[in-house]
This record gives sequence, C-alpha cells and structure tokens, in this order.
Amino acid sequence: MACILLVEDNAFIREALAGYLQLDEHTVIEFGETRGVMEVIQRGIVDLVILDVMLPDGNGFNLAKSIREISSIPMVFLTAKDSESDRITGFELGADDYIVKPFSSKELALRIQALLKRCNNQQTNYSSPNYCWKLDGQILELDKNTHKLFVNKQELYLTGAEWKILVYLAEHENIVVTRERILSECLNYFFEGSERTIDTHIANLRSKLGTGEWIGTVRGFGYRFNGCHMGSDGNQRNAVQNQDKQ
Repeated sequence: MACILLVEDNAFIREALAGYLQLDEHTVIEFGETRGVMEVIQRGIVDLVILDVMLPDGNGFNLAKSIREISSIPMVFLTAKDSESDRITGFELGADDYIVKPFSSKELALRIQALLKRCNNQQTNYSSPNYCWKLDGQILELDKNTHKLFVNKQELYLTGAEWKILVYLAEHENIVVTRERILSECLNYFFEGSERTIDTHIANLRSKLGTGEWIGTVRGFGYRFNGCHMGSDGNQRNAVQNQDKQ
C-alpha cells in the first residue's frame, strides 16, 4: 500500500481521514501545518500528498509550488476554497485532483485509489522502453519504463495527470482528441469545470515543453499532438493521416 502525506490543520478531519485511509492499509504521515513538510518530501518516501490550502503557518498553494519544484509526486487538494478560480489555481500548480469540503471519505478514498493505480500503471504497464518525436528541429523523448520526459536531452518534470495526457495525445499523433475523451481516458472522473481543467493541464504542458507547437488546438473540437514519430533507427515514421471522427 501507499505512503500518504496528509497536511490538514483541522485535527478532527485529519484524524478521521487518516483512520479511514489506514483501513485501506495505507501508511499516513500527518501534519497540521506547513513546517516540516518539505523535509519529508525530500526524503522520497511519500507516494501521494493530500494538501489543505488554508494552513495556520502558510498557504497550501505556496507549499504545492515548492513541492512541484522538486517532485512530480501525485498531489490532491482538500479544501473549503470552492471557487472556480481556486480550482484552476490548484491545477495550474500541478494538482492531480481538487476536492472541496465537506467531502465524502469514501469518495476521497476511491479517488486516491484511482490516482495511485494510474500512477502505478504509468510506471509498470508499458513494454516499449522509449518513444521519440521530432518537431521543427526539436526532439521529444518519452521513456515509459522510467516515467521520464526529455526535450532536446533536457529532462522535464510532469505531474501524473500531465504525463498521462501527454502520452495519450502522443500515441494518437495527428488525431484530434476531444476534451471529453482526455477527461475520460486520462483522468477517469468528471467534475464541475472539467473542460477548463483540461485546458489548464494543456497550458501547463505547453509551458513545460517550451517554444515548439507540440500540442495544437483544433477550435471547437479539441487538441492534436503535432510531433512526428521517429523509429529507433532515427527514421521518421508515417504520420497518421485520418482525423478523429468525434
């Protein structure tokens, strides 16, 4: 089972949630404030972070930013801040999920289970060791076995959701993929403001990938990966010509 870092200042919520997660045989490390969290993250023992936004000694959004500077660990916001702008901020900072209080402990546990399963699948369920695409002189490489991304030999760090979306788009090269399909195939859940959330993940990916137009927007339909798949011998393979019919 997973090691989960729970950062929540409300002792009742923290203890109840920790107990519920422990019933699923997870190990839970509890914090009621931001102090000490980064030291635990740096030890590399945590599989997932559950993070409140309003904390007594700081802001959860700022803490999330610090976490993302050194780790792509799955991260879930659990907060009473329920506006669309707060949700978008959370996803812009690299959250994999955003859950608003009051919440169902069972629903949260199921979402965590699904998130951990996706992350495990990303790291273990691929047989091909490396994929490579070229675009305007730039080279993008995905190593599915080690869950690493390189652009022009420089390693980039993605969240679990960003990784899943990029792999899905790249494997459907030159095919238009709708937001609905991305949400269903990559995130496996639906919630209010979902289309804007996909747009936020895409914007984060574009920012990390740099100046190349790796991901194009097909207005009114969705997104398309523009790179040309390269074979292991360095030769360009034929791009998929058919367009998605959805």
